[in-house]
Amino acid sequence: MSSNRQAGETSRLRAPLFFAIMAALILLEGFTSGWNSALGILNMGLLSAIMALGVNMQWGYAGLFNAGAMGFLALGGLAPVLISMPPTPGAFSGGGPGIMAAFFVAIVAVLAAVWIWRNLRGKTRGLAVTAVLIVGFFTYRWLFDPAVEVIEAINPSAQGNLGGLGLPTLISWPVGAVLAAGAAWLVGKTALGLRSDYLAIATLGIAEIIVAILKNEQWLDRGVLNVNGIPRPWPVPYEIDLQNSPDFVAQMQSWGLDPQLGSTIVVKLAFLVLFVIVILALIWLTEMSLKSPWGRMMRAIRDNEISAAAMGKNVTRRHLQIFVLGSAVIGLAGAMMISLDGQMTPTSYNPLRYTFLILVMVIVGGSGNNWGSILGGVLIWYVWVKAGDWGPDIMGALAAPFPDGGFKDHLVQSAPHMRMLVMGIILLMVLRFSPRGLLPEK
Repeated sequence: MSSNRQAGETSRLRAPLFFAIMAALILLEGFTSGWNSALGILNMGLLSAIMALGVNMQWGYAGLFNAGAMGFLALGGLAPVLISMPPTPGAFSGGGPGIMAAFFVAIVAVLAAVWIWRNLRGKTRGLAVTAVLIVGFFTYRWLFDPAVEVIEAINPSAQGNLGGLGLPTLISWPVGAVLAAGAAWLVGKTALGLRSDYLAIATLGIAEIIVAILKNEQWLDRGVLNVNGIPRPWPVPYEIDLQNSPDFVAQMQSWGLDPQLGSTIVVKLAFLVLFVIVILALIWLTEMSLKSPWGRMMRAIRDNEISAAAMGKNVTRRHLQIFVLGSAVIGLAGAMMISLDGQMTPTSYNPLRYTFLILVMVIVGGSGNNWGSILGGVLIWYVWVKAGDWGPDIMGALAAPFPDGGFKDHLVQSAPHMRMLVMGIILLMVLRFSPRGLLPEK
């Protein structure tokens, strides 16, 4: 009994201890490298924590290995472009009806093919489905291509896309979650019947398809030309407005701060407040759901699908449900990240950063533990950033004893890869000495 009580007390002390260490690292960054750098790491760490929360809902709650988090993140990032950016004059009137008609034809063709497949029998079924899809495809292209040409011809150096609705950026955050959830529903209806390894392959491929679409559909998001100047959410100000305010300049000077540096710190603090509000709301919702009968049912399905199905639980439907919810959280993080960056750059999405690193955050923090996802998100992002800063110095010190030449130059040039090496070492160490993560699931 005494040993059990002592183990429980040790477990309760782990979370405060690790979060205190994380806070100390952020404070150390502020005192050594500046508060601008510290707040930048913390803000992006919190966004990474939200991504980790979404992946943790899928993997930690239900055992679903989603290797396509990048795709749902990118879809969420599309929301600020479609919601917050001003509309491109003449774009919707010129090409909007054609694009809407093309999408309508595509939906009708798919629904007709599904109906034929379900209701016809015999050899004619395959031929009829093929014919409907071929006719639908060419009709779609016949309507879609001219509309796209009209839109992309409108001021292509700065616009060339439909633009958005000009609504407040905060509205785009839940819209990003809805876009990702809708895509997850379509993916889940198709792929969740597969075994775990095939599900991982399917989600990875679908994520690459989504990113490829965003890179190539210029009429939607300018493709590789990027969308710049995405409005910030209320009440985050712009640095130039603060620097042009006499009261703000006087206040910064009275504190002994440069107004330009002070404006960037204030902006990052404003983003920090918004991110903390969102993450606290998510933590409350996820903790309440995890402790509810629904959460116990999800963990029962994760631990033994056969027993859960024998008790009357619809395993596939519950997997679809948690897959959609987790993807919605990832999409929310994607919209928030684009609002922080102020631009949409489809080429920046890569699996290393937005799939592998998020999985490392979940595993290191503690799979199945929401607070572990928060800790893992901020901690791993901090190490990822600092490994990039420390890598050249460490590699230079290691290569100093060697004579100048090809081998030494190769070591120095390999410094950027220190990040991947450090992440691999951290993952191996955690799996060896704390396989359930720094904050294990209770």
